[in-house]
Amino acid sequence: MEGSRDCGQCGAVFEPRREHARFCSAACRMAWNREHTSGPLPGDTALGWSAAAMGDAARRLGEARGLDLPQALAVISEAVWWVTMVDATVVRYYPGAYDRVLAALDPAARRAAEGRLGGLRFVRNWMGYHADPADFVQPRQAPGGGDLPVADWTWVPVPAPAAGPAPQARAWEMSRYRQYRARLAGRPAGQTVGAAVAFLSRLPAVGDHAGKNSLAT
Repeated sequence: MEGSRDCGQCGAVFEPRREHARFCSAACRMAWNREHTSGPLPGDTALGWSAAAMGDAARRLGEARGLDLPQALAVISEAVWWVTMVDATVVRYYPGAYDRVLAALDPAARRAAEGRLGGLRFVRNWMGYHADPADFVQPRQAPGGGDLPVADWTWVPVPAPAAGPAPQARAWEMSRYRQYRARLAGRPAGQTVGAAVAFLSRLPAVGDHAGKNSLAT
């Protein structure tokens, strides 16, 4: 089957639900961790400090004003980086809790949350690596003149990425790109980052460290 892979624990062939999935089930993931680590799961400490960094980055984005373009883009990209790192850590080490938080949302809210995070992953992968950061975000002007706060700057509908050598990698990237166009393009950067932080903070392991988020909507 195209896109299938072998489970890193039991060897069974499975269809990954997420791009970086290594195991066919949470049971296999937990078994692998028990065999290869001692003490708490390796994600525990990483998640704590990543969540704290995410909360700090989101607050800096909410407070950013009067910055030039490179400074503003650095603030936005830092917030995007930490959101996607926290998301990846939760997906890897707390898949059950992550799925329960998603399941608690109504279908429209669930699609929005998943699409928003997918779009932010696209930004993380492309902003500054394959595309100029300035191509992603557009400053907005206040009615009386001057730029609005950085959180009010909007995502730009960038062109689709060029085809890559691996069909499966191309499929994942195009999925993230479509989520970017649907959930980020044309919307304020602070709004999308804040909503992603609010979703991830529903997990106690994240919210306990992220603190109060001024961007949450």
